[in-house]
Amino acid sequence: MKNRTLLAVSLAAAISSGGALGQALPSHQTANDWFKEANANIAMKERSMNTPTTAKNVILFVGDGMGISTLTAARIFEAQQDGAVNGEEHELFFENFPFTALVKTYNTNSQVPDSAGTMTAMVTGLKTDIGVFGYDETVARGDCDTTTESNSVTSYLEMAEVAGMSTGIISTARITHATPGALYAKTPDRNYEDISDIPASSNCAGKIEDIALQLVNLEENLEARFGIDVDGVDVVMGGGRRHFLPNDVSFNVEKPAAAGAEGDRTDGRDLTQEWLDKYAQMGGVYVNDLAGLEAVNTETTSKLFALFNESHMQYEADRANDIAGEPSIAEMTTAAVKILDNNDDGFFLMVESGRIDHAHHAGNAYGALTDTVAFAEAVKAAYDATNPQETLILVTADHGHVMTIGGYVIRGNPILGKAVYAPGADPQLASDGLPFTTINYNNGLGFCDLGAETDSDAGYACANSAGTRTDLSSVNTLAPGFHQEGLIPLSSETHSGEDITIHATGPGASFVRGTVEQSMVFHIMNKARPVIGE
Repeated sequence: MKNRTLLAVSLAAAISSGGALGQALPSHQTANDWFKEANANIAMKERSMNTPTTAKNVILFVGDGMGISTLTAARIFEAQQDGAVNGEEHELFFENFPFTALVKTYNTNSQVPDSAGTMTAMVTGLKTDIGVFGYDETVARGDCDTTTESNSVTSYLEMAEVAGMSTGIISTARITHATPGALYAKTPDRNYEDISDIPASSNCAGKIEDIALQLVNLEENLEARFGIDVDGVDVVMGGGRRHFLPNDVSFNVEKPAAAGAEGDRTDGRDLTQEWLDKYAQMGGVYVNDLAGLEAVNTETTSKLFALFNESHMQYEADRANDIAGEPSIAEMTTAAVKILDNNDDGFFLMVESGRIDHAHHAGNAYGALTDTVAFAEAVKAAYDATNPQETLILVTADHGHVMTIGGYVIRGNPILGKAVYAPGADPQLASDGLPFTTINYNNGLGFCDLGAETDSDAGYACANSAGTRTDLSSVNTLAPGFHQEGLIPLSSETHSGEDITIHATGPGASFVRGTVEQSMVFHIMNKARPVIGE
């Protein structure tokens, strides 16, 4: 194995247009037009500012689906939930960060992106196709014959591992989902979460590791690629247990055996045990519920693997109903920081609130806004747990959703309420004589009234009523189970293609300004905390 210092020196000596990463990345990655454009943008910004202080730590927060309309509604929602008279003047915690920019989110082959392409842009410095991560745009989705070493790309987390930093991944979605998966895996299709997801008839069968297996094997995969000792991701917390367990009822954690197997794997492998076999002797701990997390000693635990649900974690509004008990995203963030900051060489942590996106897809603004508020609390938890002079915190989204806010509504009206012109007045009526809400969706399943239901996904059982109008006069639109009306009937509400925001504080935060390509996020992180020193 090569000495890490000698490797860094040799890489630094070969630095070219790739910035601090230099030849640590494949030449086709640093030569990519997206990569070069973002690198040049960083250089331009640096010329007009004082040289930023280098960060020790980097935390990237991703609110999946947290578009600008979601931010606006969530800040009002949070204030009104806390009893504010109005709420419009309120700000989410991270909206007070000193630097903000707009981010262009399109994928190389789509005006309206998905999370695989957007997260690849953020963590590798170049854009790619929809549905793909770990490869550039020359890969055809689902076609392993188009995947080669010459079009695979390396993520910031992978290079942080090579540089000796501690690394962590948190998601309220499955940990094998597109956003977290793009940090550690390479796949021509984001749906290949475990071996059962790779069709036997495809040209990928038997040729690639599934996404879950790539997480467990990250240490070996990086060592084979770079010829240097690494120790794999140090903290992993989220959902998706089914992709790590065999399709066998004896491995069930929460699901009654009578309901069938909790796991999906058809190769008989228990990847949670394989992870423990690698890391238990090094102080690694595996947990699957809130009590297990609360029992973790963050000062002595070197590695933590936590899978709190067989699929996605619960929506924040529904979290209290979980059978085994799940932590909040803020609790996971706090625990992760306490473990990762034991490394004097610093850490990189990505925290995703994945269920903002899912509630929007279900057409349920209450669920999306509740998860956004919880996400803001996680950002505050990270800020309070770190030194702001040495930690760069970036808060962004991967894309937006087609949720709209409108209707000339009086200030202070409940953001989830019916539109009114004046205090105490009857709701406004549209030209069809029916009241309407301030928040609506451009497409999706449309209206559904489930009352006190806190599981946003329950709305998928409702009939598709989008494109029609409902008399909301006697409907409580403030209830958790109210799903807003939609215009265009679809089986699920879609992403949007407009810009999203990025908010920053800490060393290197001043690079966050203007309107930038999403690939700039990687370069901002690498400028603030180069993962291979110059």
